[in-house]
Amino acid sequence: MNNPKKIALVAHDDKKQDLLEWARYNKVLLQQHDIYATGTTGKLLEQELGIEINKLQSGPLGGDQQIGAKIAAGEIDVLIFFWDPLTPQPHDSDVRALLRIAVVWNVPVACNLASADFMISSPLMSGTYQPFSPDYHGYTERMHTDQTEQHLEAQIA
Repeated sequence: MNNPKKIALVAHDDKKQDLLEWARYNKVLLQQHDIYATGTTGKLLEQELGIEINKLQSGPLGGDQQIGAKIAAGEIDVLIFFWDPLTPQPHDSDVRALLRIAVVWNVPVACNLASADFMISSPLMSGTYQPFSPDYHGYTERMHTDQTEQHLEAQIA
């Protein structure tokens, strides 16, 4: 993980103002990195900060999944996701999937103001960091073997 980091910023509707205030306070630090965001959040961040944001779809329209795909492809280094734990979301399954994929690929995640403050102020944000890269080779080989066995059993039956 080199500099600049690729940081994804996401916020549910009731948390967008919190994220905007946090981003405004941390503008100098954020300007040093490549920022990605889901649609509405990205537009608001561009207006607020005056910096270029790589905007994806709105969360409910697939933006959360796009960020998850970027995480799985090694294209996102840090996820800051101000999610609202008190309001049901129409895309709750996407939110859970995004948080899950970040954990699967060992991507640092901040879900609230305090954790985002700790993360952005870490000395690791301004230097090179070599994260542990999970090795899922055994898992993918097992899955391939299981699928081959199922295919052969289906042919025999």
